[in-house]
Amino acid sequence: MDSSVAPVTMDNDHQNSSKDKKSYKGGWNAAIFIIFVEMAERFAFYGLAGNLITYLTNNLGEPVATAAKNVNTWIGISSIFPLFGAFIADSYLGRFKTILASSLIYFLGMVLLSLSVSVIPMHSRKAVFFTALYILSIGEGGHKPCVQTFAADQFDENNPEEKAAKSSFFNWWYLGIVTGASVAIVVVIYLQDNVSWTAGFGVLAGSLAVALALFLIGIKRYRKQRPTGSPFTTMAQVFVAAAKKWRVRETRGGRGICYADDRGGSQVQRQTRGPNLVRTKQFRFLDKAVIIDNKDVLSKTKNPWRLCSLNQVEEVKLVLRLIPIWFGCLMFCAVITQLHTFFTKQGSTMLRSIGPNFQVPPAALQSLVGLTILIAVPIYDRVFVPIARKITGHPSGITMLQRIGIGLFVSILNMVVAGLVETARVNTARKHGLLDTPKAVVPMSVWWLLPQYVLIGIGDVFTIVGLQELFYDQMPEEMRSLGAAAYISIVGIGSFINTAIISVVQVVTSRHGNVWLGDNLNRAHLNYFYWVLAGLSAINLCVYMWIANGFVYKKVENDETSEGKELEMEDYLEVKV
Repeated sequence: MDSSVAPVTMDNDHQNSSKDKKSYKGGWNAAIFIIFVEMAERFAFYGLAGNLITYLTNNLGEPVATAAKNVNTWIGISSIFPLFGAFIADSYLGRFKTILASSLIYFLGMVLLSLSVSVIPMHSRKAVFFTALYILSIGEGGHKPCVQTFAADQFDENNPEEKAAKSSFFNWWYLGIVTGASVAIVVVIYLQDNVSWTAGFGVLAGSLAVALALFLIGIKRYRKQRPTGSPFTTMAQVFVAAAKKWRVRETRGGRGICYADDRGGSQVQRQTRGPNLVRTKQFRFLDKAVIIDNKDVLSKTKNPWRLCSLNQVEEVKLVLRLIPIWFGCLMFCAVITQLHTFFTKQGSTMLRSIGPNFQVPPAALQSLVGLTILIAVPIYDRVFVPIARKITGHPSGITMLQRIGIGLFVSILNMVVAGLVETARVNTARKHGLLDTPKAVVPMSVWWLLPQYVLIGIGDVFTIVGLQELFYDQMPEEMRSLGAAAYISIVGIGSFINTAIISVVQVVTSRHGNVWLGDNLNRAHLNYFYWVLAGLSAINLCVYMWIANGFVYKKVENDETSEGKELEMEDYLEVKV
């Protein structure tokens, strides 16, 4: 058997002898350290991303459209790198070592970023600044897909007390993320706008240093999982085995179906890597991989590149079913990237005073998203779900795909509202003769932007949380780190799509001499851009509904069916003997 895909296991004697030794490990005593690490990382990320467009335009002198594309590109790459980080963690380093290495890289990147806005000479500042940004992206790649899974690993699902604590952990985890992001948006962005960029980035670097120290303090408390092997190898085996048997049929040339999932042990004594999955009719071409032919019967050992178990094939099907959903949510993420770019630039042109001496930093309005989420999540859980459960009879009130679809609709509404508010802002500027004075403050309160920030928060509660649940629940158990990375990558590709849309809009509108996304927002047509996004999102929602209508959720076999198939597999093994 291929050892690269076999999980590390321990025999019962070893487990019993080490039970007392490991009893002090894990649980809340370990998880609390990891929560602080994630809070610091979110604090640093949002403290940088939330106001990045302001630094690019005001300090580096980039045009608004170029700065928006640079922000989108950086967020996109930071969200795609977790795919590589998850692969490295699952295949080689393990989650603990990956988190440790990525946290160190992230800290060094933030230190370099702080130096780039202070001591680095002006002629080299831009190059060093962008180098530091993408060093941070590398750190994000290792951190994001591993830290939540590693924290959840600290709770043993076989222990009733820890299993109950694990459910509570996810609530505190989410609260920690929102708290870290919200504090960064309010405090750090204020320092950046009113003290200095060096002070703002210095605080971010200091928080990462403290978090890294806390993570190392808890090193003896952690339960560490060894790498389980590359999930890509398992998937590749199914495709190769199916290709080799493309002429074989179950009724002609076949000797039965392989049910034994022995990827973690011997061929005779199966080790369960997850629940037994029901055979489905989708992607039938992959079913060739489970057919036992004469070569398999005559072979002394099972060749994993020629014969795969039914469970293994169905796990690959689970992954394939999620791919269309992945594509169907890209426009949603293209919409929410406006939060870090054009929403902030809108706010910078409006009245932001609270009292005689305080000006609200335009990027600080992003804290409204976190506040909305903190309010909306309990309402969703305690009010919406019970009401929906009575109507639909579904345990969760609505399905995961329905939840995601509601969020997609909210994103359309968000862009329509944002376009209407921008139209009102431009009309106000026209009324007061400010169209050709881009740096003048338009006499319109920044709180007119409140609805679009609130709608982003509501959309996140439905779509983002729904995607997290879907990509965790529907992925094979040993591929859940990859599932987390795949979900995160939707944000990255969505950012790239938004960048592409900006480029297309710029090219098309410049031909007619009236650029929609010019530096002077009073003369630009940002409202038209928002409505284009609303139209594209509406088309995307229709496609998503068509995809969701054909989606098949994961189904697990009952015990009686499993016992019958085990007896059938025993007959196959007797023939080989």
